[in-house]
Amino acid sequence: MPFLLLLILFVAVPIIEISVLLRVGASIGVFNTIGFVIFTAVLGAWLVREQGFATINKVREETNAGRVPAMPMAEGIALLIAGAVLLTPGFMTDAFGFALLIPPIRRGIIAWVASRLTHASVHTGYAHQQTPSAHQPHVGDVIEGEVTHPRDDT
Repeated sequence: MPFLLLLILFVAVPIIEISVLLRVGASIGVFNTIGFVIFTAVLGAWLVREQGFATINKVREETNAGRVPAMPMAEGIALLIAGAVLLTPGFMTDAFGFALLIPPIRRGIIAWVASRLTHASVHTGYAHQQTPSAHQPHVGDVIEGEVTHPRDDT
């Protein structure tokens, strides 16, 4: 499954983006298409910058209140991804990037990814605490020993 996803991301998406760019260029002209791509990159960078500063302030507020800023940090990662795809030339990537700039959509995507990661960790066993075997010490057991430094042996 991860290989298929990477294949789609790195092969299919650029092919589709080039196809869309060629069609739009044929419809509205090459210079208009280039101008529109540059405009969306600049607008996207500005919006990511503004929302990024707001997210940094949320992280500070949560941290100062003694709470773990999990959602603001996840939103920061989503904004980083949004910035990257908005700077990538293309209309599909721009649509995804601008969607990540809409807070309810961004939070929905974060919740979906978190549920998928939680689901994956439960099925792979990472979410379950391993039971200690006979050769592993139990938590709280004291193991007596002596520490020596290699130079002390001479």
